[in-house]
Amino acid sequence: MPHHDLPRSPRSGRRSGPRRIRRIAIGAAATTFAALATACSTGAPSSALASEPPAPVAAGAAGWEPAPVVPLPSQPPASLAVDAPLPDQLAMGLAVIRYRAENLRIVPVYGPAALDVSPRIGHIHVTVDDAPWHWADGSGDPLIIQGLPPGPHKVLVQLADPTHKVIDSKTVDFVITAQGGHH
Repeated sequence: MPHHDLPRSPRSGRRSGPRRIRRIAIGAAATTFAALATACSTGAPSSALASEPPAPVAAGAAGWEPAPVVPLPSQPPASLAVDAPLPDQLAMGLAVIRYRAENLRIVPVYGPAALDVSPRIGHIHVTVDDAPWHWADGSGDPLIIQGLPPGPHKVLVQLADPTHKVIDSKTVDFVITAQGGHH
């Protein structure tokens, strides 16, 4: 449609062609995005979009951690925390072991090129009952081990970098009290 044939807005008398509509849509989207970004970054509810933003939190303040999406100039050492399995599941022949990494993100990325990623990434190695083999897991999900015979067992959980170099490790000892069925 030629420019001179575009309809005029009844309020302003301006032509309301595709460029004007596109500018209005982009402006509205930018305003909405800015308001949502502010609300999301401050944890404010959507009703607080029009209020003033809170003062920025200083790095190192209690309970504040940098977003795990930007490179960090220095990183504290990575460590591993492993919880003991719950007795109710052990009585059913099932070991559910929760773990978490501190100062490292568990992801299924491997190889020397991944060593330069910041924030740091890695995975775990799992060895059951001193087996001569282990498996690597990059899911971050709890370990679920079933089919172990009744009696004492131990699971070695190792935090590893993308080249499989072990950074930290924990051993969990537990006793399976009954042979459970398949779940």
